[in-house]
Amino acid sequence: MRDWTWAYEGYEPARERLRESLCTLGNGYMATRGALPECPADSLHYPGTYLAGCYDRLTSDVAGRQVENEDLVNLPNWLPLRIRTNNGTWLTPDTHKFHDHRLHLDLRSGTLDRTTRYADEDGRHLTVRQLRAVHMADPHLALLRTEVTPEGWSGGIEVESALDGTVVNGGVDRYRSLASQHLTHVHTGTSADGTIWLRCRTSTSDIRLGLAARTVVDTDVPAVPGPREDARVAHLLRIPVSDGRTVTIDKTVALHSSRDPAISDPLHAAVDRVRRVPGFEALVSAHRIAWQQLWCNAELNVPGSAGAALRLHLFHVLQTLSPHTADLDVGVPARGLHGEAYRGHVFWDELFVLPYLNLHFPEVSRALLTYRHRRLEQACRAAADAGHTGAMYPWQSGSDGREETQSLHLNPRSGRWLPDHSRLQHHVGSAVAYNVLRYCEATGDAEFLRTKGAEMLTQISRFWAGAATYDEALDRYHIRGVVGPDEYHDAYPDADRPGLDDNAYTNLTAAWVLGRTLDVLHTLPEPCRQDLFERADVTTAELDTWDAVSRKLYVPFHAGVVSQFHGYGQLAELDWQAYRERYGDIRRLDRILEAEDDTVNRYQASKQADVLMLGYLFSPTELRALFARLGHELDDTTWQRTVDYYLQRTSHGSTLSSLVHGWVLARSRRSQAWEFVQEALAGDIADVQGGTTGEGIHLGAMAGTLDLVQRGLTGLEPRGGALRLDPAPLPELQEYGFSIRYHGHWGVQLRMRRGEIHIALPASDQSPIAVALADRTVTLSPGEACTLTLP
Repeated sequence: MRDWTWAYEGYEPARERLRESLCTLGNGYMATRGALPECPADSLHYPGTYLAGCYDRLTSDVAGRQVENEDLVNLPNWLPLRIRTNNGTWLTPDTHKFHDHRLHLDLRSGTLDRTTRYADEDGRHLTVRQLRAVHMADPHLALLRTEVTPEGWSGGIEVESALDGTVVNGGVDRYRSLASQHLTHVHTGTSADGTIWLRCRTSTSDIRLGLAARTVVDTDVPAVPGPREDARVAHLLRIPVSDGRTVTIDKTVALHSSRDPAISDPLHAAVDRVRRVPGFEALVSAHRIAWQQLWCNAELNVPGSAGAALRLHLFHVLQTLSPHTADLDVGVPARGLHGEAYRGHVFWDELFVLPYLNLHFPEVSRALLTYRHRRLEQACRAAADAGHTGAMYPWQSGSDGREETQSLHLNPRSGRWLPDHSRLQHHVGSAVAYNVLRYCEATGDAEFLRTKGAEMLTQISRFWAGAATYDEALDRYHIRGVVGPDEYHDAYPDADRPGLDDNAYTNLTAAWVLGRTLDVLHTLPEPCRQDLFERADVTTAELDTWDAVSRKLYVPFHAGVVSQFHGYGQLAELDWQAYRERYGDIRRLDRILEAEDDTVNRYQASKQADVLMLGYLFSPTELRALFARLGHELDDTTWQRTVDYYLQRTSHGSTLSSLVHGWVLARSRRSQAWEFVQEALAGDIADVQGGTTGEGIHLGAMAGTLDLVQRGLTGLEPRGGALRLDPAPLPELQEYGFSIRYHGHWGVQLRMRRGEIHIALPASDQSPIAVALADRTVTLSPGEACTLTLP
């Protein structure tokens, strides 16, 4: 590993899926896993390609029930390119001897360089080197250069270059028994100019897809049609080779879909594009320039191994959510465009992603929030169907905003299909509102706040006010029948219905959203306010109710700590040591207990941060003010006691958990915080969840680590018209730097040093900005810089 390169030496079949995920290349429009082009999908390899927002719906028979699922579709495979020597068989690392195998992922240029030195059946050696790119400048293109060099012999080789439409969604073992054939009406063909093409459509969403590929060799070798199948098309190249002379084969692929703007026929667009592209060198040059511009806008300089991990995380965030995303109607896929886990669905992970994007690529944040706004009507219909008011956003979303959470999920430890109640995580609505408000604070985008943002805030607040029931005896409001971020607990022990009452995170974030929405509505220009109130039928009496609920939502406590939900303190204690001794890794404690015919609902045990998520979302000052609004004093002692309590009762069954714990502990237990930060940094790199990264990276956790160094350790908050700073540097991360975009200023430089922070504002025609520390505020004009000593 170097600062800008991730290298893998040798071939490890058991870790091939992990490498494929971490070596995925993408551009925000599409992405392709880092699979070897000569290897088809099997138990070791999975060459998936995914198009942002391309979903399809199929029905499966599960445990005697008809279950409908929507999936991010695995598209036709453009990678296939295989080689054999004359009279030999196709070379793969699983069937032939090889002496070297290396992968180099170049983060700076967004390319994957692979070298393998093969031996054929007769012991003749040839070195295969490949350079791959999914084009960042032209999002519809992908490139594969293959260089073949014979060693100690001359003769001939055959190269087959193909487009394969026989693919299915088969990248997750848990889903293998479910319907997976999403592509239909697959047709292939070859043009007179040497272009091969494939067209198809998705089964139920009827998204039309067109792919075209051209393969050229640096010698005068004609391409002839290879073996033809209905869903697979290939060119065969018979190439004479000489000892030590390298032959270069360039494959250029174009992909279009009917979701693309300004096209009528995806196949025509793909064929036309691939015919018009310049040579390989020019394409790679444009691709590298595009990546240079991205890195410039996302500057992050952290020394050491932590910096290398952060750079890899940033690389994958930019491949999933690039500036091209700003032109698309897509959300934040929890597992990136890197695999099929979670079916490619959109959860609440934008809560961990947008705070980073807001300060670097705000146009992408705006597009991701617009994805939510376009589905506001669907969220309102879902609320009405459930007997609620306002907007009830789905826990899992896909193409059109309906609830995509499965009704059953498989416990692979027991082999049983179980009811899935995670759709009761209505706090996803608060996450949408939180992101609207934080985006507008960071960017000063008043137009979005006064229009789409205000509409979403109004309907989300209406949902929370309507979901709250008044308890006259307590003079408090309750929110009942929900599931919190913990996810382990979905019901009370022996209850006949799912859901929990007064989840602290849910209630507190709902109160915050209600209060902040009232602030926004009161400050709207009168024409905007009147227009919104008329369209949404908002009344003064309704606003009074919102205010009352925001001040009187019930917050449960027990034993001097904030309770995860009402009744949490009455659950049994788990013998953690006994389970660790018996099972070792108990991150998925829920699966372990269910396989023992028990349930985690009986115990004080959490999968991931729940109450402590409040310390991730809100600064200490904001959190104290939120509790005060609800009539409670949250002093440092109570909060620290709460942190300690849940630290002892959390199994960290999610990659997000270590991130949140590291963030929260950075202000109280710095040595322990670093342990969690290290785990968050290694989450996907080391596959700490045990095999899950091979199914797709964890995008929220990756983006969250970037935000940890950008906002968490600096205490950076764009709030109240100022760039506020409240640093809490860790001993291991005291000196680093990054740049941000803030209120029209591009490239605002921040440099953390021991005991001080340096801020530089680039020259421009923008207005000065205020920078606030706890004890003072300074004003910086464009072209000025200052160094502030930390209190």
